[in-house]
Amino acid sequence: MGFRGGMRGLVNTPDEKPKITISLLKRVLHYARPYKWQMLAILFLILANTGLNLLSPLVLRDLIDRTIPAKDINRLVLLALALLFIPILNSTMNIIQRRLSSSVGEGVIYDLRMALYSSLQRMSLRFFTNTKVGELMSRLNNDVVGAQNAISSTLISIITQTIQAVAVLVVMYTLEWRLTIISVSIFPLFVLASRLLGNRLRDMARKQMEANAQMNAMMNETLNIGGVLLVKLFGRRDLEIDRFGKRASQVANLGIQRSVIGSFFMAIIGLISAVGSALVYGLGGYFVIQDMFTIGTIVAFGAYLGNLYGALQGLSNAPVEFATSMVSFERVFEVIDLPVDIPEKPDALTLENSRGEIVFDHVTFIYEAGDEHLLSDVHRYGSMENVVAVLSGEKPEQDEDETTPRSQARSIALEDISFRAEPGQLVALVGPSGAGKTTLTYLIPRLYDPASGSIRIDGHDLRDVTLSSLSSQIGMVTQETYLFHDTIRTNLQYARLDASQLDLENACRVANIHNFIQDMPDGYDTIVGERGYRLSGGEKQRIALARVILKDPRILVLDEATSSLDSESEALIQDALKKVMAGRTSIVIAHRLSTILAADQILVIDRGRVVESGTHDTLLEQKGLYASLYNTQFHKGENNS
Repeated sequence: MGFRGGMRGLVNTPDEKPKITISLLKRVLHYARPYKWQMLAILFLILANTGLNLLSPLVLRDLIDRTIPAKDINRLVLLALALLFIPILNSTMNIIQRRLSSSVGEGVIYDLRMALYSSLQRMSLRFFTNTKVGELMSRLNNDVVGAQNAISSTLISIITQTIQAVAVLVVMYTLEWRLTIISVSIFPLFVLASRLLGNRLRDMARKQMEANAQMNAMMNETLNIGGVLLVKLFGRRDLEIDRFGKRASQVANLGIQRSVIGSFFMAIIGLISAVGSALVYGLGGYFVIQDMFTIGTIVAFGAYLGNLYGALQGLSNAPVEFATSMVSFERVFEVIDLPVDIPEKPDALTLENSRGEIVFDHVTFIYEAGDEHLLSDVHRYGSMENVVAVLSGEKPEQDEDETTPRSQARSIALEDISFRAEPGQLVALVGPSGAGKTTLTYLIPRLYDPASGSIRIDGHDLRDVTLSSLSSQIGMVTQETYLFHDTIRTNLQYARLDASQLDLENACRVANIHNFIQDMPDGYDTIVGERGYRLSGGEKQRIALARVILKDPRILVLDEATSSLDSESEALIQDALKKVMAGRTSIVIAHRLSTILAADQILVIDRGRVVESGTHDTLLEQKGLYASLYNTQFHKGENNS
């Protein structure tokens, strides 16, 4: 089924400008609040450092104007020692300040990542089917690190440079007010340079973030086990290397452009500083010649001038750096702010000791519904035309209207579904591929919410119970079994963290997988590999069944996908399924005639609707879609098995 215009993704909008608002600043500062004492300590060290930096030029002036002319050896020794100990103290305080800054920075990174990861864990399945994992990884890594710079680096830098500039100006003014005015007069040139090149630097930073996200998305698509297998099977290694090279080249070129623009910016700032220095030394030299100024004073003034221009340069660039950090914060906050489309009511009930009664009451589900809650462009404008594919980078083409008879392509995934599964019953779902069977099963554990109608378990609407208690009552085995790249033990205990070795073995015996595990060199500590690819399809399915058995749910939802298995594995799984389904309410996407014959109720689904329901015999008598499926698929498959 096509997602016609409903899906939105991360878009490229090169002309966007970050809007630094009061509310955004307050939110950013909220992440700094837990570290206020460390930041106060940093501020104190900044003040102490600034004070020490002000002493060195005064010591030089005293050496030149007083101590050396007076040939005062004792004073000379003291001043020389002062010039030695001032840098030592400065370095010590810088180390402590750096330690505190790192603590704040890493703390902010941790807080942002936890907030981001927690937010992602609350999102529904719809969000992840329409969002590239590589882009999420980019936000969890690159953007989080970029955002923390606003707190641990940029804010502290602004405070440092402001204090330094004010303190230096005060001292300079006491030395010579005319030279001070000349020194400050070129500050508008710093601001002008920042305006001209700063915006380009900010926009280049945004483009680099987007290019990195695209590159990460492609790496995620082609370096997971499924992607690697596909690349190798179709012999597309050179093609993917070439595609990745283009993405990596784009990132590299943007980095070079950003570096070049940054160099131009620094060169212009340096030139402006040189103009100021030339004016100050020229006029200061004239004052010395006219005996209005001492040589020591102009040396001290020159030293202060370097500190002042360094601070002014930092302050002129600070808005650019801060705006760049705000881009990262915006990208992080966008994910955190995404509304939860599977919300849990504050007064939700806890579903305990479920009887297993399931009722679908006129349920309709549309995949496009709620797609406005998906990850979109940072500044919340743009259109579907901007969404690009991960590999080709091309815009998606509009789906053409399907007119082929019995096509399952449609805008409504499920329409007006109603049925009741009594406690302990087996309900078999049959129908053509794409009819909506899997979507129906996904509604039971509330991976999606219906657009209309209701689903009830034991009389409770799923939207009225807690998600955790609902999950505890439902066990689900999907067609594609997913195992973590970890041990068999860890994968099994994911269903019940406190399961003992005996619990694991009992569950695996029921699932007919214990003997196989015991025969492996590391037994239950065998690592299954990426997505469990070190195991066969049948072995993975039996481990998945053992995992559900450990959970011991009252309701079982499973896709009986055994068509690709060998006869021995299929027989073992069928035997395990009989044991697992015993006494439980089971909703099964049936592929085997034996399961269909054992079903208390068969639902025949076509184009998102229940077109027939009943038992095997009654449905055959109707000579409808079920009879057609029986004659073409189930009966033939049973005879061939």
